[in-house]
Parts: sequence; structure tokens; C-alpha cells
Amino acid sequence: MLSTIRKILGRAEPRRAPSIPPGERVYAVGDIHGRADLFEALIRTIENDDARRGLARTTVVLLGDLIDRGDDSAAVVARARQWGHERQVEFIQGNHEEMLLVAREDVDSLKGFLKFGGLETIASYGIDPDTARDLPMEDLQRRMVEAIPQEDFDFLDGFKKMVRIGDYAFVHAGVRPQTPLEHQLGRDCRWIREPFLSHRGDFGAFVVHGHTITEEPDVCDNRIGIDTGAFLHGTLTAIGLEGTERWFLTASDAEKACREAA
Repeated sequence: MLSTIRKILGRAEPRRAPSIPPGERVYAVGDIHGRADLFEALIRTIENDDARRGLARTTVVLLGDLIDRGDDSAAVVARARQWGHERQVEFIQGNHEEMLLVAREDVDSLKGFLKFGGLETIASYGIDPDTARDLPMEDLQRRMVEAIPQEDFDFLDGFKKMVRIGDYAFVHAGVRPQTPLEHQLGRDCRWIREPFLSHRGDFGAFVVHGHTITEEPDVCDNRIGIDTGAFLHGTLTAIGLEGTERWFLTASDAEKACREAA
């Protein structure tokens, strides 16, 4: 009866706060985009925060777009793999990982990859950017495949489209509204913006995502975006989750400058 009265009065039922299962803790990291320096700083911050909060089954989720645009994608990939050997880390594939994987076999896709930060990724694996610009696409594709270790291709190719923990769904870009989470297409999970960003209804879980840059975490009733523009604004953000609690951790160029000046 109370629910009926609230609907008549035009007031929606308050949403129950999403939660992480008891005894667990989760950290999700936004788009790194080749900023190995910020990634390393944020790893230290997460490790210190996790230790300070006490014992828990902790999972780290990297939300994808480890590569492109920043100066050191190769180092980010290597550090991410190493971190995965040191603790429980879940890896989600972003649209930039997808572009690289497709570009190794499709020359037309390589052209698009280069326009959206792929040149910086290739350079981080030892190919001179000026040389890359002058090479025919077929030759550059061959050089790229030779320069990037197969284990790196295999690592990125093994990333997931989505991770679910408790009431949360972790995904790179978002999900398509009105589609059950188990039926979401990988392409939507890696590329979608609308109608995901403007949707205010239930997605079937509370979504934590990257992909769309905002200067501060984009906190909504049904989702939180944590791509704060590591390559653009110089801030890499993580969200911490335990029970119904949430908190944010950052590594930024401003923090780095303060430490260097101290």
C-alpha cells in the first residue's frame, strides 16, 4: 500500500545503497592511457590504503584503456601484468585495447588506431614516431607486430568485457539500458556513451565505468564514471568500495609537483 501511495504522489522508491559482499574490498582504476608514472603512484596509494583498512579479500579492477595517448603504454602493460601476479587483479578490455588488437590484422583499422593515440603506443615499444609516419601502412603494421611482444597481445586479448562483484558491475564504457547484463555486447561495453550516460533507470547493477572523461568522478544514482583524464587533465582516479562505503583515491601531476618541490 505504501508503495502504491508513493507512486500516486509521484515519489519514487528510494534506491537501496549498493554493496560489496562482507569481508571483501574492491578498488577500481580508471583509464590509464599510457601514464605509467601516475599508475605507479596510484598503485602505491592503493596498497597503502588497503593495508591501513585492515584484512579483507581485496580485488583490484582495471577498467581498460591502459594504452594509447600517454608516453609509456608498454610500461603500463608490463606493470599491470606484474601487479596481477602480486595480488587479485581483474582486467577489463577498453576500446583502445580493442583497436590495437584489430589493427594488428587490419590495415584500415591501423589508420584509425594511429589517429587516437596508437602512435604513442607504438613509440613506447621502440618504433621511432617519425619513421612510423613515413612508413607505408603495411610495413608499419608488420613493424608493430614485430615490436610488441606476443605475450602483450595475448595479455590484452584476455581482458574481460565486464566484472560483477556484489551489487556492482565494472565495465569500461557502460552498458545498454533495458538489456540484461548477461546479454550485453562486448562492443557496447567497450564503446557506448549514449543512451547509457543519460539513462537514470536501473541497469541491473550499479555500474562503475571509465571511457568518458570528466574532471571529477561522475557520480549518479545508478553509475559512477572515474575516467578523470590521466592523459588530458593529469589525474588518474580509483574508487574504493567496501560494504556500502565508497571513497576515491587519486594520483595527479599536481601531487607529483608538490612532492618534487618539497
